[in-house]
Amino acid sequence: MRSSIKRSILFVVLTIGFQLFGSSEARHLDKHASIKGKNPSKTICETPTCISAATSILESMDTTVNPCDDFYKFACGSFVENSYIPDDKSKLTMFDNLNDKLQVQLRSSIEDGIKDTDPRSFKLLQSYFKTCMNKDEINKNGNDEYLRYVKNFGNWPVLAGDLWQETDFDWLQSIYQFRRSGYSTNYLIGLSIEVDMKNNKKRVITLDQTSLGLSQEFLRNGFDDKNVKAYYEYMVEFATLFGADGERAKKELKESLDFEIKLAKISLPLEERRDAEMLYHPFSIKQVQSKYTSIPWAKYLNEILKPHTSVAADEVVIVAVPSFLADFEKLIQTTPKRILANYLLWRVSMDSASFLGDKVQAIQTKYEAVLTGKKEKGERWKTCLSDITYNLYVGASAIYVRKYFDKESKHDAEEMIENLQKSFKNILLELDWMDEKTKKAALEKVDWIAPYIAYPNEFFEDQKLDDFYKDFEVVDSSYLKTKLNFNLFQKEYSLGQLRKPVDKTDWISHARSAIVNAFYEPNENSIQFPAGILQGVFFDKNKPKYLNYGAIGSVMGHEITHGFDDQGSQFSKDGNLVDWWEKETKEKYLEKAKCIIDQYSNYTAEEVGLNLNGVNTQGENIADNGGMKESYFAYREWEKKNGVEPRLPGLHYTSQQMFWINAANVYCSKFRPEALRAQIITNVHSPGEFRVKGPMSNNPEFAKDFNCPLGSNMNPVKKCTVW
Repeated sequence: MRSSIKRSILFVVLTIGFQLFGSSEARHLDKHASIKGKNPSKTICETPTCISAATSILESMDTTVNPCDDFYKFACGSFVENSYIPDDKSKLTMFDNLNDKLQVQLRSSIEDGIKDTDPRSFKLLQSYFKTCMNKDEINKNGNDEYLRYVKNFGNWPVLAGDLWQETDFDWLQSIYQFRRSGYSTNYLIGLSIEVDMKNNKKRVITLDQTSLGLSQEFLRNGFDDKNVKAYYEYMVEFATLFGADGERAKKELKESLDFEIKLAKISLPLEERRDAEMLYHPFSIKQVQSKYTSIPWAKYLNEILKPHTSVAADEVVIVAVPSFLADFEKLIQTTPKRILANYLLWRVSMDSASFLGDKVQAIQTKYEAVLTGKKEKGERWKTCLSDITYNLYVGASAIYVRKYFDKESKHDAEEMIENLQKSFKNILLELDWMDEKTKKAALEKVDWIAPYIAYPNEFFEDQKLDDFYKDFEVVDSSYLKTKLNFNLFQKEYSLGQLRKPVDKTDWISHARSAIVNAFYEPNENSIQFPAGILQGVFFDKNKPKYLNYGAIGSVMGHEITHGFDDQGSQFSKDGNLVDWWEKETKEKYLEKAKCIIDQYSNYTAEEVGLNLNGVNTQGENIADNGGMKESYFAYREWEKKNGVEPRLPGLHYTSQQMFWINAANVYCSKFRPEALRAQIITNVHSPGEFRVKGPMSNNPEFAKDFNCPLGSNMNPVKKCTVW
């Protein structure tokens, strides 16, 4: 029976392969004759895993495209052409598809899979989910509860009208009230507890520019930007929904938005926040007080820090952007109290919106449609699961790993990372532009990279999970109150870390496992590959290695290379901000990085007519280029030792060509125009198309494997290489 089913599935895949490859091969034989793999394996992998992988790859490809002209269209053309973006999504990517599967699994576990014998931390997730799903209760009481908070904060002037008293308002007191209630304290000044960049054995208070309600890249454009207009309309509709006079709302919230635009304009742009040294200005509180005299800094900090600790005048804090504090002080002194109060209560309102009734959800969805192109909110359970996996990630990750993750995959991934590190070291050894002293330091840094793979073992210790969540309570009757309780729990945990020694191996710091992503932490010199990404299109221990190295291997190489991109390269092997580069070598490095910046700045996303921001994306682009190269050579070494693997059914390519095809396949994506515009303007990652074209066109091995003539699109004469 099994062999019969397997033959049937194989027939389907071979049919797809003929339709997608065979027929196009016949029609384009002369044009692509040099492209077809030379001597692909005659053995075919017919396991269900291989058949499924082949089907997925074939459905994405457009083999009518010459891979030397446009490899992204070759590998992803059918995906882009035939995929439909659901109304509740702004884009389709392989990352999103895998995350959707993860969310379905978590829903099953949290909604119906919690037993009486499970730890309290798991039951908390179930209670949180039920509270979020209880739309009747939210519609009945949520808006009234929000209004009670607003009144406790002295009321929102646009709602109170002429009854609002300016003499009762003090922005500092408002921030202190937000701190005690679970709202953000960063609406005007950013304050966080961070690992000291120059001494990562301790933590330090960092003062920074504010977080804004809309990305500063949009706000800087003022009302000429359609996203800013939509943001303003959202503010007005929100206020009038809760009883504000329409004309008053338009006037006062325009003034409030003008204030926020000023905050954006005195903030440092993303392009100027890439040099860590320029964001590290240590001052004692006494010095901060003497520079920015109108704010009582010791009291301000102590009100936020209590009850955990207190600071004295000699406490050293890091001021990230001194110019912001100077400009903010001038701005706050010249801004009328009513405008300040309207702005602060707007930010409270905006942060409350997701936890309120259907009418609020409707205007929020209308606003988000302009920003992202999404046409609807999506099913409620998805919203609730996203909230849980983002916020209560420790518990959610533990449930996911216990029930769904194949533990054997952890060992296989660890082995791959070792091979990737060796590959990067070999690349370093062959560099001719690096002096020996800097090269030695770079090699040591690779050796010191600490990998955190899949999950921490503490996920299997009920008591440790329960201890972590011991101070968090769900309020069954109130989603808003539950969320604010969680915000307080999170804030207390963060502030409570200030006086504690830093433990780089702390399991809580590496417990975000139910996520399809990967991370490099420069202050630890560590890489993290969560369980969520070690599956699906990225990784499967039963797939041919050329697929795994093309997909997750390139991601692993990407994260390793982050330790040597324009930002990671500023940190030493032990994770401290130290200049370990010889001057001449650093200059050569910056020249190579400039080549990447210029290359990507000249890429245009035709759908929206925007060029990429090569400065903002340079770190990710350097990592993409280095990561694919490292993984390719790591796979070639593996193949030398283990022999050529069977090919996939319907795919007449060599193992090297399949490496590149799958490396591209993981970046197949389709965006709504609004989302693509936002990606280009605000995101540090290039869109998927250019994460394929850039690294592959820079790589001579790619050109050799696909016989691309010199001067073709995918084998340009000028190539950019950092690593």
